[in-house]
Amino acid sequence: MKLTFLGAAREVTGSCYLLETAERRFLVDCGMFQGGKEARRKNREALDFDPRGIEFVLLTHAHIDHSGLLPRLVALGFRGPIFATRATCDLLEVMLPDSAHIQEKEAERENRERHRTRKGRDSAPLYTVAQAQECLRRMRPVDYDEQIAPQPGVRCRFRDAGHILGAAIIELWLTERGATRKLVFSGDIGQPGRPVVRDPTPIADADVLLVESTYGNRLHRSLEATEEELVLAINDTFASRKGNVIVPAFAVGRTQEILYVLGDLMRRGRISGDISIYVDSPMATRVTEITLQHRELMDAESRALVAWQTSDGGNGPRIRFTESTEESMRLNSLRAGALIISASGMCDAGRIKYHLKYNLPRPESAVLITGFQAAGTLGRRLVDGARTVRLFGEEVPVRARIHTIGGLSAHADQAGLLHWLAGYTTPPSRTFVVHGEAGTAEGFAKLVRERLGWRAEAPAPLSTAVLT
Repeated sequence: MKLTFLGAAREVTGSCYLLETAERRFLVDCGMFQGGKEARRKNREALDFDPRGIEFVLLTHAHIDHSGLLPRLVALGFRGPIFATRATCDLLEVMLPDSAHIQEKEAERENRERHRTRKGRDSAPLYTVAQAQECLRRMRPVDYDEQIAPQPGVRCRFRDAGHILGAAIIELWLTERGATRKLVFSGDIGQPGRPVVRDPTPIADADVLLVESTYGNRLHRSLEATEEELVLAINDTFASRKGNVIVPAFAVGRTQEILYVLGDLMRRGRISGDISIYVDSPMATRVTEITLQHRELMDAESRALVAWQTSDGGNGPRIRFTESTEESMRLNSLRAGALIISASGMCDAGRIKYHLKYNLPRPESAVLITGFQAAGTLGRRLVDGARTVRLFGEEVPVRARIHTIGGLSAHADQAGLLHWLAGYTTPPSRTFVVHGEAGTAEGFAKLVRERLGWRAEAPAPLSTAVLT
């Protein structure tokens, strides 16, 4: 039995793992690399095998760094089923066509530039909207905690990972030559006690474990401290500085959490209920609708807040969901009192770049960074203290205040990861630490060895482990 780390090995994005037995060949996740020109090259060169030989795919969740290359896999010849939770399937109906639309527009922009400069050959998109639609026809929804058998000798079960709507830990039993081994893929593990989603499901045992380590080298602020920073940043910006608050946020998960936290702070009177909140992301709007359709997956507190916000009295915050480009452009003329939540969460694409262009030069405005920023992204440069950033070919000064709100992360921090690992009653014979930048993954693997006494390692990119 062989396990090859095609992505998210000593890096955060591109999650993709190839499993091969004497009779089976399949993938767990098939994610896109993110973070600048190097990521674009890697996406082109990824899937360097014959996809026609892949029998099926198991998908942990909908985030593009776990799902974003599925349409390319299909375009290259994959014809098998893709198993994911029902909520994940619903989310991908929105996310994959949107990702494909971005690929098509990027290719169009590059080709216009090539025609202008008469340099190079035209480039094709990574995949098209039509190929994304074909990929969606291969989705097979699965309920949490239901055991399925995708092929003879393979059983698996999807458990709630507490990360985003529909996110799963995958328990996988593989039988080869009469012997059965259990593998567990953590996917992305959520932080216990976070709003909207439930806490991660504890897992009791595994022969082989792959565990994420995105924040394996740090601790998040408590939710109370996070709320305090949000209150100070928002109230200071609106009441004292008379500016805007710009929130780059992932359309899936983070936007819904921010709306929950803002609603809860307003309910408790911590921030004014008179502020104008704009969700400027058509995808985030649709994902919010999908979230409300899956209220059974919310924790009890979130269900209670939704009931309060949607009651006949109209208690909730004033939220406006913008759809058209024209509506989005009008937001750039607002000089004060607007809290604008927009994608992408790492600031590298989409409408958020326009809101940053118009607000970064303004010392009266604030930018709230609420999620992980991969190396090479615009968001990472802001977090690292850049004095200027390049937007649409122009150097834009950074005068707005940049707040990093770590307590809203969808990923467990070091303590949260160790808490989840402590739930194992017997240690795995091998633990692979993945989905973390090189130093973080290697450091967390060392911590697991020292604290738990497990055999833990951070695999190298494209390396293969023989599981005996």
